[in-house]
Amino acid sequence: MIKINLLLARKEKKKAGLRKEYLVLILSVVLLLLVLGFAQWRLGKEKEDTLTQIAHTRDEIARYKSLTTEVNKAKEAQKTLQEKLNIINSLRKEKSTPAKVLDELSIDKPEKIHLESLRKDGTKLGIEGIALDDETIATFMTNLRKSNLFKNVDLIVSEQVEQSKIKLKKFILSCEIILM
Repeated sequence: MIKINLLLARKEKKKAGLRKEYLVLILSVVLLLLVLGFAQWRLGKEKEDTLTQIAHTRDEIARYKSLTTEVNKAKEAQKTLQEKLNIINSLRKEKSTPAKVLDELSIDKPEKIHLESLRKDGTKLGIEGIALDDETIATFMTNLRKSNLFKNVDLIVSEQVEQSKIKLKKFILSCEIILM
């Protein structure tokens, strides 16, 4: 009878199985280390990209801040220029106002009135003069009210004065000039 030692084959199989398990374990550990290394590399790369992006964004913020200050300076300059243009335009509009006022007064003034002085304060106009009688003053006021250039025509003072033994009426009128 031949005896076959099967225990040795089992031991060999067991050793081979154990080697395979160690090999699988070592390969698993190596694979795990590779995956962890790749994940670490990937996270490091993402961190670098994020830091680069942050630095780029900070540069852009600094550039935009400088542009904002330039824009604010430009707006201030534009505002100053606009104010100057408004003043120039108002001066151009008001340039012809005195001539229009004098022209309108000469048209509306009756022959029996002598104007002594005119005072302009903004849109207010004060007129001082001497008339022959109260009716002439009333006619002058009516003519001024009908005019498109004057409004709120009021008689402030009307008093009798004597010049060269002639009784005359001294008057002061107040009115507003309508700017066009």
